[in-house]
Amino acid sequence: MTGTTDNQQWTRQEMERGWPLDPVPEGKQVLMRIRDLNKRFGPRHILRGIDLDIYKGETLVILGGSGSGKTTLIRHILGFLVADAGSVKVGELDLNLATAAELEHYRKRLGVVFQMAALLNSLTVLENVGLPLIEVDHLPLDQVRTRVIAALKAVFLPAEEILQLKPASLSGGMRKRVGIARAIVQKPEIILYDEPTTGLDPVTVNGVNELTLEIQRTMGVTSIVITHDLSAAFMIADRIAMLYKGRLIAVGTKDQIRANPHPVLQQMLTGSTTGPLTEGYGK
Repeated sequence: MTGTTDNQQWTRQEMERGWPLDPVPEGKQVLMRIRDLNKRFGPRHILRGIDLDIYKGETLVILGGSGSGKTTLIRHILGFLVADAGSVKVGELDLNLATAAELEHYRKRLGVVFQMAALLNSLTVLENVGLPLIEVDHLPLDQVRTRVIAALKAVFLPAEEILQLKPASLSGGMRKRVGIARAIVQKPEIILYDEPTTGLDPVTVNGVNELTLEIQRTMGVTSIVITHDLSAAFMIADRIAMLYKGRLIAVGTKDQIRANPHPVLQQMLTGSTTGPLTEGYGK
């Protein structure tokens, strides 16, 4: 079975071939090295030899359909899963070999923005955003309040007005911003965004995308964004990596991704109903 793009025939093997690791550009510093990452759950081979460098200070968007391996990859980056083969290294720390104490210290460098914000409905905004400062950093309440107010202002929310409100009193866009405030309140080095625009209206989506860019600029963080939202990806990304059936099939700048003739990429970019994603390859 083959797919076609620009009259070029692609075999199944060619479509599922992993992307070779690109040389590190001059002036770029590698923050995270992922090498030959493999993960199985029973008979299902979820990640199939992922090779990827993530550069310090960049916004890397990871695209992929349902079942492509995005969530499993993120769980390895968070240190929640141990690879069956390969490695994820942050500096000299190999997450596969790290002790519990090393992983705890590493995760303090991370902020996570969850789907639908994942706020706790029984807690106030102050308590939701301050949770990592209380539970992990064990800061006194006056310091927690100060840090929470600063984080809320950084995401352009009226901090003093909403501190004592609960999530049910907030709009969807405000809940998302509160979730982002929680992710930055510990001043992380890396922020992971898990489908940050899911369930939001177009105006709010643009606001979240602009906020993602603003945080990257002002805080100098490395941002890793998991999404299937193409407009968001092309708005915020420095580079885009495309996951397909557990392999990275393309990695590059926005222009490089647009120009890549891979049939899976082109079908995703054009939204065509004809192509490998609707012929059984991506199912």
